[in-house]
This record gives sequence, structure tokens and C-alpha cells, in this order.
Amino acid sequence: MRSLLVSSLVAASLMLGGCGLRPLYANGSKGPVATVLADVDVAPIEGHSGWLVRNALRDRLEAAQGGHGAGKRLRLDVRLEDSITGFGVRADDAVTRERRTLRARYQLVDSASGQVVLDATAFSDAGIDVVGSEYATIAAESSALERLASAVADQIVTRLAVFANRGGGKEQAIPAPASNP
Repeated sequence: MRSLLVSSLVAASLMLGGCGLRPLYANGSKGPVATVLADVDVAPIEGHSGWLVRNALRDRLEAAQGGHGAGKRLRLDVRLEDSITGFGVRADDAVTRERRTLRARYQLVDSASGQVVLDATAFSDAGIDVVGSEYATIAAESSALERLASAVADQIVTRLAVFANRGGGKEQAIPAPASNP
């Protein structure tokens, strides 16, 4: 019985070897993902949550680019919806628990043509305990927003990397001008 299990595991691992999986950031800063991410400029995003998300995006894009990236061929436009909803209610109608949700709709736009090449969404949420101290509750809401901005930025950059890895964001081939002999 044990040898049957071992041979099944060996057979399964051999099949997985040819499944076509490859590293997302293959070839480092020279790879297709880093090349596309180097061409992304993050447009300003409205509000405090927008400032947090934009900074997180820029940090992640710089890290993924390997520090290079002069010309920005693509623009990332992000619109955020930040909401706090009370859902834990005591008998005296006091809220005891909140959920903070940050949703992002983002579009990757070719700067030259204005064409949207990727249109997607990302979101994250966090639970917050409402305590007797208003200051502590506000601090918890602020900390939650910082974590949510980071999580949303991670989702966006991961989606951009997958898009780039699948061949998205490549410049269209431009035919060379005909030469006169």
C-alpha cells in the first residue's frame, strides 16, 4: 500500500513538472513584467486614502522595476471608494464593531493613444473594534486604512504583473519607413 502511495506521488510530481508554470518575475529587471511595470506612471488619486494608495503603488512599482524606468508609456488611473459601516450594535444602539472597506477601480491607459488596455477592480476590508475612547477608535480606523491601502496596492501591482506576463502592455509593432533605393 505504501509503495502504491509513493509511486502515485512520484507520478503526480512528474506531471506537474511539465505544467507550464514559470516565475512571474523571470529574467529580473530585463523581463517582460519589469519592463511593463517600468513604463507605468500612477496618476494622482483623490483624498487621503488616494494619497496612501498612490504612495504604496509607487513604492511597489519602483521595487518591481529594479530601479529603472525613464519614459512612462502607460498611466494608471485609480478611483477609490472608502467606507465605514457599523454592524455590531448593543441593546442601547451603540455600535461596537465597524467594517472599513476600500474598493479601487483602476484602468491602465496607453498614454499616447488614450486607449484603456486594462480595466479591473481591487478591494480589501478590515474589522475595527469600537471602544469607549473616541481617540482609540479613530486611531484604529486610520491604521485599518493604512493596511487596506497596502493590500489594495499589492492586488493592483500583482494584476499588472500578470497582465504584463501574459503579453499585455507591449508596444505595437510599427513598420519601418520604406527606404528609397
